[in-house]
Amino acid sequence: MSVTEDVRAEETPAAGPVRRRRAPRVTDDNGKRIRVWELVLRYVLLLAVLAITIGPFLWQLSTSLKGTHEDIFSSPPKFLPGSPTLHNYERVANTIPVWDYAFNSLKVATANVVTNCVGSALAGYALARLRYRGRRTATLVFILAMLVPVESIVIAQFTTMRELGLNNTLIGVVLPACIAAMNVLLMRNAFLNLPYEIEEAAFVDGANAWQRFLRIALPSVKGTLAVVAIFAFMGAWDDFLWPLIVLSDPAKFTLTIGLNYLHGTFANDERLVAAGTIIAVAPLIILFACLQRYFFRGVGEGAVKG
Repeated sequence: MSVTEDVRAEETPAAGPVRRRRAPRVTDDNGKRIRVWELVLRYVLLLAVLAITIGPFLWQLSTSLKGTHEDIFSSPPKFLPGSPTLHNYERVANTIPVWDYAFNSLKVATANVVTNCVGSALAGYALARLRYRGRRTATLVFILAMLVPVESIVIAQFTTMRELGLNNTLIGVVLPACIAAMNVLLMRNAFLNLPYEIEEAAFVDGANAWQRFLRIALPSVKGTLAVVAIFAFMGAWDDFLWPLIVLSDPAKFTLTIGLNYLHGTFANDERLVAAGTIIAVAPLIILFACLQRYFFRGVGEGAVKG
């Protein structure tokens, strides 16, 4: 959507042509004029979506900053806290070892990001750029893997981890999701958008498959790689079912399992639960803020810079 200005020249007998400005004209990307009511409707819908998506998080943040003397069930509700305080976050740290749980989640999420980025990039490049028998079958296998519900294979995964001796370990939490099928397909589509002429030129110059992958293909798909990193971190950080099944030692609990004690034991203290929720969500916001530049670039991945 862009704003342009119509300029019309008029002849006057005394002074030559006079340029008179009209009101700005709002157009879309194709140059089609947009009516005022259509523009207002768009912004109203955007604000409604923003309120639905961001509103609950802001309410939780406001609740976590309210003191015990403030009524969080007042009518009409008060959005801004009267006297903001961090006492609820201190209470969370005193109730459960939240920082130990967060560190365990950070280790699991970091390992998940590394394995997914490396494994998905390698598998996606092999599916998209290399020529070998059975490539289409391998791609179909990854597509079918996305259709299998996690709940249907969780018992088999648990049995496998127990046979490998990885039960009640953080490695056992990471291993089943170390390479996600969706991430492999995302990297495959990104590599497919790259022009073959560049790799052919590198092949003529004597570059092998590893050199073409590391020096040509991988630097061109940084946006999709950032998308994979965000998805992998979010999936590992928010996972609750699998760590709950695998882990039995409280010292190895991840943050999602640890915060479950706040919902169970202190369910009536909404301020405490809200503070724990903000602690769990904050790393995701920080990660997205750091990678948003590459995240939005992933939409048009595959373009070649001159």
